Amino acid sequence: MISQTVLVVAGPFGNALGARDVARAIGRGLVAAGLPTPDLCPLDEDSHGEHLEQVRARLDALDFDARMRRARAVVVAAERLQERMLATSVSFEVATRARQGGVPAYAVTGEDALEPFDARILDLQVILQARSARALVAAGRKLAQLI
Repeated sequence: MISQTVLVVAGPFGNALGARDVARAIGRGLVAAGLPTPDLCPLDEDSHGEHLEQVRARLDALDFDARMRRARAVVVAAERLQERMLATSVSFEVATRARQGGVPAYAVTGEDALEPFDARILDLQVILQARSARALVAAGRKLAQLI
């Protein structure tokens, strides 16, 4: 059974906005727009440079697949989305698992450097840009209208 909860998987947006801050800000926006409290999944460490097996192990340790299957949608929050970092990134793995599980995935990023084809490969419904806590809350509100 799919819940009304949204799973927010967030990484840090630099030193000023840690992963928990990013996840909470998007969550506040979702709740302010009328959605139930989301399932927050902050990922404090950056996955840059990890092997795909390490990324998968991190998600498995968080029981990601079960949480995703219970979610209405998944929101991936990453400081930067770009093609050259996708193959071993948490963002890529989350989007892939969501696509394979039939769960719509959305993205919030500080910088969107993806080509349209790359975004399509990830099957992201929408990519919103937000760089500050305030902009992340606004992105959450906008996502709530789309989800």
